[in-house]
Amino acid sequence: MSRRALITGITGQDGSYLAEHLLEKGYEVWGLVRGQANPRRSRVSRLVHDLRFVEGDLLDQSSLIAAIDRVQPDEVYNLGAISYVPLSWQQAELTGEVTGLGVLRMLEALRVVSGVSSSSSSTPSRQVRFYQASSSEMFGKVAETPQSETTVFHPRSPYGVAKAYGHFITRNYRESFGMYAVSGILFNHESPRRGLEFVTRKISHTVAKIKLGLAGELKLGNLDARRDWGFAGDYVSAMHLMLVQDEPRDYVVGTGIMHSVRDAVRIAFGAVGLDWTRYVVVDDEFVRPAEVETLCADPTRAREDLGWEPRLKFEELMTMMVEADLAQLTHAQKYDEYSAHVDW
Repeated sequence: MSRRALITGITGQDGSYLAEHLLEKGYEVWGLVRGQANPRRSRVSRLVHDLRFVEGDLLDQSSLIAAIDRVQPDEVYNLGAISYVPLSWQQAELTGEVTGLGVLRMLEALRVVSGVSSSSSSTPSRQVRFYQASSSEMFGKVAETPQSETTVFHPRSPYGVAKAYGHFITRNYRESFGMYAVSGILFNHESPRRGLEFVTRKISHTVAKIKLGLAGELKLGNLDARRDWGFAGDYVSAMHLMLVQDEPRDYVVGTGIMHSVRDAVRIAFGAVGLDWTRYVVVDDEFVRPAEVETLCADPTRAREDLGWEPRLKFEELMTMMVEADLAQLTHAQKYDEYSAHVDW
C-alpha cells in the first residue's frame, strides 16, 4: 500500500515540485486547497489527474482537523505561507496568522486526530510525520557566516519573525508530545515556477522581455545583497529525506555559496547577449525597511545525514529561468499575432 502525503501550499513553486517528486516515489498525494482555489489554473494543473484535493484553510483550525481526519496522511508537508518578504511589511498581521499561527493550527490538528492528550508526552498511537518549511530569513541580521542549525535567529521582517515562531512551535510539539515534527531551514531556492514578484524571477522575466523588445529597463533595489541561491527542484528532495529518517531532526538546506543580485543580473543578461549596465535602474522603492545583507548556508548536516547535495549550479539556474521565460513570452507573442488575424 502506497504512503499518503498531504501538502499545504501545493499550488506554489515548492508544492508543485514536491508533488511531482512524491508521485515519482509512488505516493498518493493530496493537496490542501481553500474553497475558491482552482488547481487546474495553477502550477499543478498538469498533475491534477494524479493528485487528490481536500479543502482547508490555515486560518481555520476546524477545517484542518477535518482535512487531516479525512486524508489520514502518513506525512504532512506544511509549505503554505505568505511567502513574499516585502508583502509581509504591508500585511504583517495576516503574515503572522498564516505563516506563524498556521503552523500551530496544523500541529494541533495532527495532535487531535492522532489522539494525543495536551497533558501527555506519550508517543502518538499513529505517528504522522510533519515537515515545516522554515526559512533562512529567520537568521536575518546574521550572527555568523555561514549559518548552520545552531546559529541564533535575528529576523528582520514580519515574514522572518513568523517563520521563527513556526520553527520553534514545531520543535516544541516534537519535544512536548513525541511527535515526528521537523523543520527544513531552506535558503533561497528558485525556478521558472517562481512568482514574478521574487527578485530572481523578476530579473529573468524582464530580461526576456527586453530581449524581445517588450521592455526597456529593469528596476531593482539593493544590487549588493548576497544570497545562497539554489534550484527548488533539488530542495524538495531534502524535504522528503527529512521525513524518512529514523529520528526527527532539523536541517539547513542550501548550496553554501553566495551570489549577489548583481551577479544574477549579469548572468541573466549574459544569457541573451546583452550588457546589463545599459538596462538596470536602481530604485529605492525596492529597498527593504530592514535589509538582510548576506545569507549563506552551512549544509554539512544535510550532506552527512541525508546524503543530500544540490545538483544545479547558480549560473545554470539563472540561464534556465531566462530561457524558460523567453520560450513562454515568445509563445504568447505568436499566439497574439495569430489571434489578431483570425476571425473568431
